[in-house]
Amino acid sequence: MLRLRCCVLNHLLSSPATSPASHLHRLVSAAAPAPAAPPNATFAVEDYLVETCGLTRAQALKASAKLPHLKSPSNPDAVLAFLAGLGLSGADVAAAVARDPRLLCAKLDKALASNVAGLAGLGLSRCEIARIVSLAGYSLGNKSAVSKLHYYLPLFGSPEKFIQAMKFNTNLLTYSLERVTKPNVAFLRKCGLGACDIAKLCAARSRMLTINIDRLRAMVAFAEGLGVPRGSRMFWRALNAVAALREENIAAKVDSLKNIFRWSGAEVGIAFCKAPMVLALSKDLLQSKSDFLISEVGLTPAYIAPRSTLLTFSLEGRLKPRYYVTKFLKENGLLDHDRDYYSAVILTEKVFMEKFICPHKEAAPQLSEDYAVACKGEVPTRFRFSGTKNLQ
Repeated sequence: MLRLRCCVLNHLLSSPATSPASHLHRLVSAAAPAPAAPPNATFAVEDYLVETCGLTRAQALKASAKLPHLKSPSNPDAVLAFLAGLGLSGADVAAAVARDPRLLCAKLDKALASNVAGLAGLGLSRCEIARIVSLAGYSLGNKSAVSKLHYYLPLFGSPEKFIQAMKFNTNLLTYSLERVTKPNVAFLRKCGLGACDIAKLCAARSRMLTINIDRLRAMVAFAEGLGVPRGSRMFWRALNAVAALREENIAAKVDSLKNIFRWSGAEVGIAFCKAPMVLALSKDLLQSKSDFLISEVGLTPAYIAPRSTLLTFSLEGRLKPRYYVTKFLKENGLLDHDRDYYSAVILTEKVFMEKFICPHKEAAPQLSEDYAVACKGEVPTRFRFSGTKNLQ
């Protein structure tokens, strides 16, 4: 039975050009269980995990605790051969086993081979199947795993997005669709999220598909409470930001924003509505950006709140270099003094170069070079504003 399933599986996964019959024969032979160890032989699981699976000693010690009933290398050997035949490298196999050691106990003929053949039947490539097997581990032995993929692939829109979601939540194939996942998705739709927004949100925060519905309702309430209404185009981003934090940390983040930027509660709501991910920024990072924007650039807290997108840009790679360029141009009469700093920051790199660097090649030939240096975290001499008008 095992050999038959392996043959069927590899026929589905392979093409004559890439997987000749000799490869199939080697895979089938390698995946066949080895003879059971003699009754009196002692099977050292921890040593096997290190020497055969490639785990570190610390990983093996932790993993072996989850394999108390493993007494023989027979089934693990067959599973490892099967994984290698799917195209997983030694490092991939080690990572998969460390993530879920029970994978070594999966029944190859009744679970893995059957389900992997089912994945091939869904039109997934060999590479995609290998990645899903690596992430799903023992849960791929669930009889309903393939049927769940029938639901998840259209939900995410592509195998790649589903695999991305699996990286953050390897339990996607273990939770009940009817009792957990589908009700959560239905609730998100009631909140005004379309299929595309749900796919983007769940690819980044896939635990939203498996958490308790009450917890999901609480996330929605937090997002609404911070000023982002259901149905708005920013709502999925607001949920994405809220989902990155524990409930008890959200209030602390709001207090930090108030203290660091001297914002009122209403201004925090305005800032969050414009750029929800400010909630996910660290206190130190927010403080450094506040120090620069308020103390050096001279922006007011009231100005920053509705332009909180400023806080999502790199301080060293964007905020500072573009400030230095615009100030240099103003100091030397090449740019109107009332030209808005924010309008320079939000431009793409290409457009910024076209509008603020290229037009001044003759008047300030070193500007492009100085800007490139500033983007690396340094401050060129010409950007230190000694008051001189000499552009050379």
